[in-house]
Amino acid sequence: MKNIFRKSCMLLATGMLLASCEKFDELNVDPLAANADQAQIEYFINTSIISAQMNPDVAERSFVLYWKTAAHQQEDEGLSSGYYNDGWTTAYYNQVSGWLNAANTAVQLANGQIEAGTEKAYTQNLLQVARIWRAYLMSEMSDNFGPIPINAFQGVNPDFSDTKTVYYFILDELKDASSKLDVSVVNPDGLSKQDPAYGYDYAKWKKYANSMRMRLAMRLSEVDPAKAQAEFEDAAASNDFITTADETFKVQERPGWDALTGVMSREWNPQFLSATLFNIYFGLGGIKSEEQLPAALHTYIKPANWMGVKYENHFATKTNDPSAGYWFDGLPYTIDPRAYETFIIPGYFSNPDFSSYPSWTNSAKTTKRDLVDDNGNVVKEIDAAYTWNPSINGDWGAKGAKNKVVYYFEGTVPRLSQEFRDSQNQRIFFAPWETYFLLAEAAERGWSTPISAKEAYETGIAKSFEYWGVPLGSYLSSQDYNRVGTSVSWDHTVEPSASYSMEYKNGYTGENGVATVLYPDNDLYKNGSVKNDHLTKIITQKFIAQTPWLPLEAWNDQRRLGLPFFENPAVENPIVDLPALTQSNYMTSQIEFFPQRLKYPSSLQNTNANGYRQAVGFLGGEDNVLTPLWWAQHE
Repeated sequence: MKNIFRKSCMLLATGMLLASCEKFDELNVDPLAANADQAQIEYFINTSIISAQMNPDVAERSFVLYWKTAAHQQEDEGLSSGYYNDGWTTAYYNQVSGWLNAANTAVQLANGQIEAGTEKAYTQNLLQVARIWRAYLMSEMSDNFGPIPINAFQGVNPDFSDTKTVYYFILDELKDASSKLDVSVVNPDGLSKQDPAYGYDYAKWKKYANSMRMRLAMRLSEVDPAKAQAEFEDAAASNDFITTADETFKVQERPGWDALTGVMSREWNPQFLSATLFNIYFGLGGIKSEEQLPAALHTYIKPANWMGVKYENHFATKTNDPSAGYWFDGLPYTIDPRAYETFIIPGYFSNPDFSSYPSWTNSAKTTKRDLVDDNGNVVKEIDAAYTWNPSINGDWGAKGAKNKVVYYFEGTVPRLSQEFRDSQNQRIFFAPWETYFLLAEAAERGWSTPISAKEAYETGIAKSFEYWGVPLGSYLSSQDYNRVGTSVSWDHTVEPSASYSMEYKNGYTGENGVATVLYPDNDLYKNGSVKNDHLTKIITQKFIAQTPWLPLEAWNDQRRLGLPFFENPAVENPIVDLPALTQSNYMTSQIEFFPQRLKYPSSLQNTNANGYRQAVGFLGGEDNVLTPLWWAQHE
């Protein structure tokens, strides 16, 4: 069994030793007193789960700058415009390899103790927990890169497997491991402290495994529908999955600089409201802002037919964002109630969730900024206090040079609530709303599910509202369209008209006008002909609910289905990393306009050249961010 320690220290697919492996024996002595032949399985599971929370270095780059940006859960330059950083990718690749290292060691130790007859009453359950957690980690790694190794940690550089093989393996693992969990096992005192997610409540681990199996089965819906349906229906038939808040897979964060520090805690990340969320939130659900905000803010609420102030010389317009070119100089008449909870209104300093980051400047509380001309002369002073605006990524060209002090500044754009930034929250990996939205999608596809699509959809929304602590009110019956043409009511599937009229003001002359605003065509979904069908509603609500904790899943849905609608990056100038997006096609949506994966770290080619060749061969395309994964939507 001592060989397990030597083999498990083999960094997945790179051959590099993890620093932590040098101290495995030392760390494993206390508090549970073990040696190499009596190693504590729970230690390695605990290490894997805690480490996977990401230390600030990896969290900032991977969770925030990669996942949240690619998922349009925040507005930022970078991966959403095709850019990647090899250093960021290397750090994540090495980290996720380490997390898998620890999980795989737990599996090997458990199997070794069972074979040797030295297992404890709960060893079999720990084995299944380790397999379930390992399955999640493999899915996370594969959803970033595509092909990964399945049989690693054998003392040699492993072979890579294609993404289909990886997913089939993961689904088999989840099914088998969950079936072998014995929920009647009584744990000894102290064991629960070694599981930061569920405290070794095996019933909850079984629910998590079944919900995860539904998530990953649904991932195959577009490329392998028969397998997707069979796996999903089998998991759903158990009626044993995550349905309540206390079953949520979540891990407590804490201030500091370690793996448990909040994933969104770095002060220099502004985490702005994205244009995607702006357009989805705006008008959705028909709940008036005056019902959500204190009376002191009511004077800033604009009429329902107000588009904003038009600054076409200072805001990018070469994009299919329906709000492009306008500055919304107030607060929306109606808006999804979760919007004001997730992103805090600029200037609303009395809100306890207002984030003053970065704390070393006063930029978060500076709401007045200037628009300038080509010579740097002030054209307009904009006061962004009590306004609701995003920006869009891309290349703004000369307009950006004259405006970036407004559209990309901490004090002028709604930013993520402080409750997600101070490392006092619980990071969510799987919540009940996702189970219900998965069931809704499955039922909509005609698969066998324990509840109807409508019931699952409405329950998923209710679970999300419950998390935010806001009342549902008449939200579920609303037939109001948001700015991308989607409503909430399940029974309201009437498509919006092609355009609608909105009033606006010319920002330069002060003259009022009437604009014809187009609902954007989402060419990635049903050739852009549909904006308000059931699946669009499901994924729209799922996207809102998954913000901000589950950006990878939101990115996965957009890659898989092309939903919800993502606006194209602005292309006032050509974007080097998105060569297919031009000034002649920016009004259409194409897969080539959005990131599809992370490129493998450059070190992989040097440390495991054969594995790298295998991986790229399985991709079916070049090793770059624009090559779709096997399960992703293809034209």
